[in-house]
Amino acid sequence: MTQKFDVVVIGAGPGGYVAAIKAAQLGLKTACIEKYQDKEGKAALGGTCLNVGCIPSKALLDSSWKYHEAHEGFAIHGIEAKSVTIDVPAMIGRKANIVKNLTGGVATLFKANGVTLLEGHGKLLANKQVEVTGSDGKTQIVEAGSVILASGSKPIDIPPAPVDQDVIVDSTGALEFQSVPKKLGVIGAGVIGLELGSVWARLGAEVTVLEALDKFLPAADEQIAKEALKTFTKQGLKIRLGARVTGSEVKKKQVTVNFTDAEGEQKIVFDKLIVAVGRRPVTTDLLAADSGVDMDERGFIFVDDQCATSVPGVYAIGDVVRGAMLAHKASEEGIMVAERIAGHKAQMNYDLIPSVIYTHPEIAWVGKTEQQLKTEGVAVNVGTFPFAASGRAMAANDTGGMVKVIADAATDRVLGVHVIGPSAAELVQQGAIGMEFGTSAEDLGMMVFSHPTLSEALHEAALAVNGHAIHIANRKKR
Repeated sequence: MTQKFDVVVIGAGPGGYVAAIKAAQLGLKTACIEKYQDKEGKAALGGTCLNVGCIPSKALLDSSWKYHEAHEGFAIHGIEAKSVTIDVPAMIGRKANIVKNLTGGVATLFKANGVTLLEGHGKLLANKQVEVTGSDGKTQIVEAGSVILASGSKPIDIPPAPVDQDVIVDSTGALEFQSVPKKLGVIGAGVIGLELGSVWARLGAEVTVLEALDKFLPAADEQIAKEALKTFTKQGLKIRLGARVTGSEVKKKQVTVNFTDAEGEQKIVFDKLIVAVGRRPVTTDLLAADSGVDMDERGFIFVDDQCATSVPGVYAIGDVVRGAMLAHKASEEGIMVAERIAGHKAQMNYDLIPSVIYTHPEIAWVGKTEQQLKTEGVAVNVGTFPFAASGRAMAANDTGGMVKVIADAATDRVLGVHVIGPSAAELVQQGAIGMEFGTSAEDLGMMVFSHPTLSEALHEAALAVNGHAIHIANRKKR
């Protein structure tokens, strides 16, 4: 007998599992399909984010930073730490335990909210029927009132550097190194490349990042990007811009990478090479030919602003649709779609999705950059405040970077908040909350911020927008 559900979600990543839970909470009979399994053969819920992305990488970033601090940063505090060593397998084991706890937590949430987990590969057929193929090859058909496609993404492969998950690895393989490579290459100076490169550089690897673009972090505000490049270079990351990889050869557990840059043809030998040039949607065998859902040539599913596809009652969210490939974007889309299926008029503000790079210092931003606004012809006032002038940052010996607030010159409405420095992600989120309610720089400046906090840097940057900063000299308005 065919099972029938109000909602069937394909994919249990941060978009899919959140959508499934929300739909169930709204009283809809819900099933979620997931095919991936862990090493024990159990369903690995949580998608890329929990299993091989956001969470495990942050675990390694945290561990490696603690090692770096013990090795390099304790002396100034009067703490002597001799013969500090790193047990890489133990670090990797800690990461694995965190992943196991969180993925198990999603399974518990499914049970608590009444979500039915269907293990296997989900494929959308015509008339909102979904075929589920288990690991044993057996299939079943389920019927849905509504379907949410949330199959996620995977790393992009490039022909010049084929991944073998041994010497040449993708972001997944880079989370499993059992020792610190002496010389590590990273192709791609994006979020993933910088974060993973930072992990192993802190532990002693000589890291070279090869970036094909001539501009560093083009999505970030230029002032923030320049500060970041200067900081990472000082930390020992060798970032080579305009470096296009043309080929590679693995021999005797090393890889020789050929590339071209402004100086011509180059080559360099690494012990390990991480390919981190972006991600692509996982839509292979997701849609039957007669499903009616439209995709573009790159595999992205066409949707409207509410994530509805070309087929009524079928939605797509997260990395398989337009926009940034971010877990929090996927989660909020999942909630929006579940609420719309339940009959609510939910929507999402795509203009205020924060972006974060969890290096040290952290880099985060929300809203538009100064360059974007100038291109659009919007006159702006800008205020910045350096962490070097923050008492809390000084106390923590973490004074690199700044907070930047951009406001409309005519209305004073905040249009962008950009941070490089300690707790950048948290400070930008404060800015995002204010911007969601149309805050002005004056509004932020009038709020009482506790002292001493890093948040005071946001307060001072907002004051500086109109030349009212207290703890730095104000720039004269032109």
